[in-house]
Amino acid sequence: MTHWFHRNPLKATAPVSFNYYGVVTGPAASKICSDLRSSRARLLELFTDLSCNPEMMKNAADSYFSLLQGFINSLDESTQESKLRYIQNFKWTDTLQGQVPSAQQDAVFELISMGFNVALWYTKYASRLAGKENITEDEAKEVHRSLKIAAGIFKHLKESHIPKLITPAEKGRDLEARLIEAYIIQCQAEAQEVTIARAIELKHAPGLIAALAYETANFYQKAVYAKAEALCKEYGETKGPGPTVKPSGHLFFRKLGNLVKNTLEKCQRENGFIYFQKVPTEAPQLELKANYGLVEPVPFEFPPPSAHWTPETLAAFDLTKRPKDDSAKPKPEEVVKPVKEPDIKPQKDTGCYIS
Repeated sequence: MTHWFHRNPLKATAPVSFNYYGVVTGPAASKICSDLRSSRARLLELFTDLSCNPEMMKNAADSYFSLLQGFINSLDESTQESKLRYIQNFKWTDTLQGQVPSAQQDAVFELISMGFNVALWYTKYASRLAGKENITEDEAKEVHRSLKIAAGIFKHLKESHIPKLITPAEKGRDLEARLIEAYIIQCQAEAQEVTIARAIELKHAPGLIAALAYETANFYQKAVYAKAEALCKEYGETKGPGPTVKPSGHLFFRKLGNLVKNTLEKCQRENGFIYFQKVPTEAPQLELKANYGLVEPVPFEFPPPSAHWTPETLAAFDLTKRPKDDSAKPKPEEVVKPVKEPDIKPQKDTGCYIS
């Protein structure tokens, strides 16, 4: 098995201490910085914790994001940004760029990058569940919902936060519009595959199943596969941050030809011995416009600022006391270590390409 769906690793990031010596002038501000440091570390730990479930992930993410909001938005809900937005430099790698990080001194960049990782976690959680040998109906529903949540997060980042960045994303970086749009559509398409499997299991009308399959194929065409056949060979020879993969050699493609052939032979054999039905010379026309069952991303919003953010807390950050940069003293480079993801061998072919 080529594990092509493990191609994209989690984003890695440099440590952030949130220590602002001189700027922090009171215990409330000091407590905010301490909580930011610990909640960020906790969220990063959960990304690779196999015991983590969606509830744990949501609670940890909300805890960190609610604290980070005070570095981004004003407390009076006006359009004015926080005075702390540009106080900290953040470094993050990209899923397709190896360990070469991007850096921006902007809390919005941190919000987007961490949110991106949360969305990736949901795709990996879905892949892990889908790879189980005997998946239950409730687990299938969890796979479906996790992929819709991931799509919703990617969509919210693309529409509401990426446009706010001072420095636009470079081509090939995670926050580039084309790439994040591909992630959105990919998540929708994979979630819709769960819908199709459920429709087949419940023996729904062939027309509905065909329409859903057609719409799902369109999703994949829009995402990244319009020219996939021509690019398969080149892709398999490309060196990247994930393991070497050969899409054309994926288990799905190796099985598909024989599956179609065996199904046709079975139908012909059983019709010749049992049913004696006349085979139409032309395939019947099916209505390929699905009226229901199509997957939409689950709407997502970041939490509001933590209750610990008050006007008094914000006032305790005094930017006039910020140390001046001393260019004569070179600062040590922050190391961005790759994320060590657990090596999980799926018990069956999940078909989840993102994770």
